[in-house]
Amino acid sequence: MLNRTSTLLARAAFAFLTGLALVAGPGQRVSAQQTQGVNGNRVSVFLDCAARFCDLNYFRTEMSWVNWVRIPEGADVHLIMTSQATGSGGREYQLDFIGNGDSGYEEQLAHQAAPTDTDRETLDEIAHTIAVGLLHFGTVSGFFESADDFHEIADVIDIDSGDIDPRERVVAVEEVEDPWDFWVFRLGGRTEINGEQTRQTRRMDGNFSASRVTPTWKMNFRGNINYNQREIELTDAPAFVDSRTDWGFSHLVAYSLADHWSVGVQGEMRRIVRFNQAFRAEITPALEYSFFPYEEATRRALTVFYQIGPAYRSYMEETVFGEMEETRWEQSLEFELSQRQQWGDASISMTGSHFLHDIDLYNVRLRGEIDVRIARGLSLNAEGNISWVNDQIYLSAEGATDAEALLNLQQRSQDFNYSLQLGFSFQFGSIYNNVVNNRFRGGGGGFWWFR
Repeated sequence: MLNRTSTLLARAAFAFLTGLALVAGPGQRVSAQQTQGVNGNRVSVFLDCAARFCDLNYFRTEMSWVNWVRIPEGADVHLIMTSQATGSGGREYQLDFIGNGDSGYEEQLAHQAAPTDTDRETLDEIAHTIAVGLLHFGTVSGFFESADDFHEIADVIDIDSGDIDPRERVVAVEEVEDPWDFWVFRLGGRTEINGEQTRQTRRMDGNFSASRVTPTWKMNFRGNINYNQREIELTDAPAFVDSRTDWGFSHLVAYSLADHWSVGVQGEMRRIVRFNQAFRAEITPALEYSFFPYEEATRRALTVFYQIGPAYRSYMEETVFGEMEETRWEQSLEFELSQRQQWGDASISMTGSHFLHDIDLYNVRLRGEIDVRIARGLSLNAEGNISWVNDQIYLSAEGATDAEALLNLQQRSQDFNYSLQLGFSFQFGSIYNNVVNNRFRGGGGGFWWFR
């Protein structure tokens, strides 16, 4: 990250000084007035964020020298911000700076936030990285007319470009002396009690995880235990009481086989009362192929994922097939395509699975979502999924009671399930978005007694 930032600052300084030399010497140079953005000499930016810490109010406050706009058509640079988890439990933020129009400008920066960073530290570093990228864009695009303009913003960013050592480089994983050997451990728990005069709910959750991620290996081990108790007073019947404990342990071990290939093994042991399973254990080798480089996954991805393996189930009640326990082999295949570009973002996936002993016991799931900018200020979005279900071999032969059905405590037989959401967004008026007013931040929610 330091090396990338330093390189951009060096390039910005070089581009700016070269521009000044062209102005002072013979020949012609396009002036800042001629190359200025759609909203004056300030760089106009549209932030397209699909990551944590998309705090535009904070960025507006920290970078007052930037002109933030609400629609991409009014911007000089389209900034796409995405993120993904790192092996240590932190996040890597990828920032793509794309010049609008015919400029052909494209640049990419990244910031890695440590898992121990506070929210303020993460926001500060993201803002700093954005500022460096915009400084470089403004420099090569002719937004700074004088050395004072350039150094004033460089001072705000708080990096002295004169101290840049171009020989600096990012330290490789193999060069780090880590006493933990890249292992990260987490423990967590929560207790919750809520209710009213006629009903009460108690819940206790506990979880743990251990993970190790390197460029070659990815290993995750997770466990959880959940206790839930519900008590509901009824008018014409005794009180309804339901207590259940679920637990689970899962693991993933994946190996980077080649540039576009990965192999791994997934497994789990679990107790799931809702699915009539007192104990479940499975282990499934898996293979994945990525059509695009894995490094581009936050912006675009097209993968094929296949897994096959046995699963053992011990049931709480006899199933509709007359079984109290069984071991069945099953396989699944998944295709997933996702894109996040200037026009919007979209993703679609299709998954099919079936039991090997009976191909008629299958499950097919189709899921997709899309958000598209149709015209200036107008966006359409849709999200939906549908599943065709014929693999519920675990269903209890006794079925669910009325209470269990109403509270969704017991899985019931079904042939399909679906959901669909459609929406649009239309904005007009001022495109400027620079003003921050933090007064009455909690207001406007209505009277408390109607909540």
